[in-house]
Amino acid sequence: MTQKKWSQEVTERSDALDLDGDLFKQGDPAKIAASLKRSAEHSKRRKGTPLQSAMSMLTFYINRAGDHLGKQQRDVLEQAKDELRKAFGKKPHAAE
Repeated sequence: MTQKKWSQEVTERSDALDLDGDLFKQGDPAKIAASLKRSAEHSKRRKGTPLQSAMSMLTFYINRAGDHLGKQQRDVLEQAKDELRKAFGKKPHAAE
């Protein structure tokens, strides 16, 4: 019997957002951001604003994936943060 980690359970059954399957494995930051935005705007269970909820879920996934997340996918997900900000009419963070 394989036991799931609590973080996988949160990602799959978040109390805030209903996420598309394999959302964080996609290679297009804009599609990831659009899906998160759509989920956050339609959720009636979120605690913060749609942007806060979507960004929290994205950051949670990045942090929990840790070393198991390859550099290329981590870069895609980091780019998705800026796409998410743009989708909500906010300025993306300046490149460091």
